[in-house]
Amino acid sequence: MNYKKTNAEVTTITRNLSELDKDTQNIYESIAILGKRANQINHMMREELNSKLEEFATSTDNLEEIFENREQIEISRFYERLPKPTQIATQELLEGKIYFRKPEVEVQPAAEDNADKA
Repeated sequence: MNYKKTNAEVTTITRNLSELDKDTQNIYESIAILGKRANQINHMMREELNSKLEEFATSTDNLEEIFENREQIEISRFYERLPKPTQIATQELLEGKIYFRKPEVEVQPAAEDNADKA
């Protein structure tokens, strides 16, 4: 997904809890899903940012010399202005773009046999 063109809010807004838990019927489960998705988005955005910053990195032997690299500063500012990963994940959940599954606990056949004998 292209996070640069998302319609997620840049600032924090108040959300209606009934909208967040409409798919899961449990607000805590919805928050856990949002947290996992936000971590995925954050990881992808961080990798993308680091790869772009490495293109303009300069190697210096002296640690006391710090050079301002305008390209790196502009790239960093651009990523700082993007919506935060939690906002993007929340928008994806509200739009129904997040796929999640709940692995159900399967009943073991041996447990069924023991229940029949009792």
